[in-house]
Amino acid sequence: MNDMTETPEDLIARMGASARDAAIQLAQAPSDQKDAALNAAADAILLAEATITQANAEDLAYAAEKGLSAAMTDRLRLDPARIRAIADGLRTVAAQPDPVGRVLAEWDRPNGLHIRRVATPIGVLGVIYESRPNVTADAGALALKSGNAVILRGGTDSIHSSAAIQRCMAQGLRQAGLPEAAIQIVPTRDRAAVTAMLRAQGLIDVIIPRGGKGLVGLVQAEARVPVFAHLEGICHVYADGAADLDKARRVVLNAKTRRTGICGAAECLLIDRAFYGTYGDILIRDLLEAGVEVRAEGELAEVPGTVPARPDDFGREFLDSIIAARLVDGVDEAIAHIRRHGSGHTESILTEEDAVAERFFRGLDSAILMRNASTQFADGGEFGMGAEIGIATGKLHARGPVGAEQLTSFKYLVTGDGTIRG
Repeated sequence: MNDMTETPEDLIARMGASARDAAIQLAQAPSDQKDAALNAAADAILLAEATITQANAEDLAYAAEKGLSAAMTDRLRLDPARIRAIADGLRTVAAQPDPVGRVLAEWDRPNGLHIRRVATPIGVLGVIYESRPNVTADAGALALKSGNAVILRGGTDSIHSSAAIQRCMAQGLRQAGLPEAAIQIVPTRDRAAVTAMLRAQGLIDVIIPRGGKGLVGLVQAEARVPVFAHLEGICHVYADGAADLDKARRVVLNAKTRRTGICGAAECLLIDRAFYGTYGDILIRDLLEAGVEVRAEGELAEVPGTVPARPDDFGREFLDSIIAARLVDGVDEAIAHIRRHGSGHTESILTEEDAVAERFFRGLDSAILMRNASTQFADGGEFGMGAEIGIATGKLHARGPVGAEQLTSFKYLVTGDGTIRG
């Protein structure tokens, strides 16, 4: 823990200096040493289940005092199954190929030079996130796998849970002979520490925000360090006229209701008039029966149980058991709606027509586009990455689920034989 007299700026400066030293060692660490640290951390998490659960109970009590919503409380809650999933995620990351040292391209020049573009760690990552304590393990694991040190600043409501998980990560590092400063967590709720991270040029190489629009907006407005953008998860599901009814019903319900508080939850349902003409309001009724508040526009607002949608309900991240819904005239109108209201996160089309699906895929440039699949699969673990550090919606460098590969940069290795330039 930090000295009570230490300012947030001094705290981040101290942590940043330690992280830079650790990053030098990590960049040269062999794969088996990094993987040993991850597997040892997984063991430590399973052994510390009771301790982590107790820490989480403290955070849940704090969340109740703050009046946190049910969906946000669900993001915060850890149970034995979720703790086991955290450990499993660490082992899965350990089992992934080492992204460091990959030869991305190589070629020979007429002058005799041989040139390789090789993946290399970025250096020190700063990850700022809200609520979900599992991000502590995910971000720490992916940073370690990619040879980066990381400074974690979890949400004020998950401070005890995140600290308990970070201690397990540190134990894994110790057992593998790697520096504990490779995975550090900011030990204070003081928001000035966030500002200090955003201004830590020369200490932190990139900031990765993982949270809502307010957090990301703050980071983008104030950061002097480069940022991997992750905007809101305003995810759309479009039921095309050529959709299979059974598939559509399953996917729509899962996309909205499996977990309403995650960024991959569907926030808007678009229904083709051709689908509606054939099957009526069945998708709306399914949602209503599942307890979802449907904010509907036009004809859909006439469905009993729906609530008239306000204009700002389209393009809104509810993170709750609420969804906006409207009818559209075909895939082109669906694309136009998503381009106008989407955040570039994840969109899904439900259709059996290949040409329609291809038009949807070509017409949109969100980070993740799906066909006949739930938007809840927008997750690094589900993509086979073991975990993710967030879903990046920017178009430069990192995009979509950010796994270990996207946490690398590259350098050029050039080999000659006494070669000189004439």
